[in-house]
Amino acid sequence: MRPIRPGDRGPAVTEIRTVLTGLDLLAAAGPHTDEFDLDTERAVRAFQQSRGLSVDGRVGAETWRALDAARWRLGARTLYHAVPEPLSGEDVRSLQERLLEMGYDVGRADAIYGVRTSRAVAQFQREVGLTPDGSCGPHTMNALRRIGRKVVGGRPQWLRESDAIRQSGPALVGKTVVIDPGHGGTDPGMVVPDGSLRWTEADLVHDLASRLEGRLAASGVRVQLTRGPSPDSCLPDTDRALLANSLGADVFISLHLDGHANPEAEGVATYHYGTDNGVSATGERLAGLVQREIVARTGLRDCRTHAKTWELLRLTRMPAVRVEVGYLTSPTDRARLVDPRFRDRVVEAIVAAVQRMYYPIERDVPTGSLDVSELRAVVTAGTVVD
Repeated sequence: MRPIRPGDRGPAVTEIRTVLTGLDLLAAAGPHTDEFDLDTERAVRAFQQSRGLSVDGRVGAETWRALDAARWRLGARTLYHAVPEPLSGEDVRSLQERLLEMGYDVGRADAIYGVRTSRAVAQFQREVGLTPDGSCGPHTMNALRRIGRKVVGGRPQWLRESDAIRQSGPALVGKTVVIDPGHGGTDPGMVVPDGSLRWTEADLVHDLASRLEGRLAASGVRVQLTRGPSPDSCLPDTDRALLANSLGADVFISLHLDGHANPEAEGVATYHYGTDNGVSATGERLAGLVQREIVARTGLRDCRTHAKTWELLRLTRMPAVRVEVGYLTSPTDRARLVDPRFRDRVVEAIVAAVQRMYYPIERDVPTGSLDVSELRAVVTAGTVVD
């Protein structure tokens, strides 16, 4: 969908304003209920900020879906596992977070009422003497209100994620990594003219992804890219996440370049899933490792790690990060990014970060010290070092 932006009018704007008013982000509608005015833009920005979305003041597909989900409050409707289109909304997220703090395993609080959430609800129902049908109606809601927290002083989902990483072992051999070159097809991403040349984000990140694929494969990793160099169309983020899930990936890495109207903006930033109520622990750890390794090995400015609720990060079931590897609009960063040797250093940094994520804390190594060529040597020798 074309983003709805300031100056637009119509029924869609009226619907947006209605939701924002219900969230107390916008005053009650005046005479111009179908106008995307300055107050509406401010309210949209506030909503995006509160939900961990990209704050641009426009209502694109992802912000629209987040607004639609925000209509629902827990208890306003009966929740159940619907096939093939599962229910989603803020009420589902609230239920998942409530179950997590009580010690039930719903996976990530992704606001989608899937099989895992239904099973957790059924387990809760069974324990409190209700019919374990996996749906959350009035009786289940009353029981939830009566029961206090089961887990105190800990983060059960953090423990589950960390334990899964630990049990998978320190070796990269046999693990599956999905690499996502951003944009592609009809969406070239950031496009910057440079003299007689024209640099395109989609092309540069695909080159990065291909180099990363080769390095990881040489280390014994099963690697899958979400797109080729010249796809006919741009795959939506939701489909990229579903592809990673269907492959049972152990790690998901999305590669992008940033851009800004100010050419002095530069640096690398890494994003992981997180909300005000918690983060993906393994995603946060992977993001930190990727960020530190890239900064140490390339000298790019450190723009740090950040938690976001982007669908690409929220819908993936494995540690997932999105890396903005420099600003294509920065002459300094661009001169580095177009150098193949620099892109090789970025790739080595990411490989080192992925390996370090699987090392036990007591066996971790200093940032920038891991020799990636040694990982290839282990595979070549046909041995795996525990």
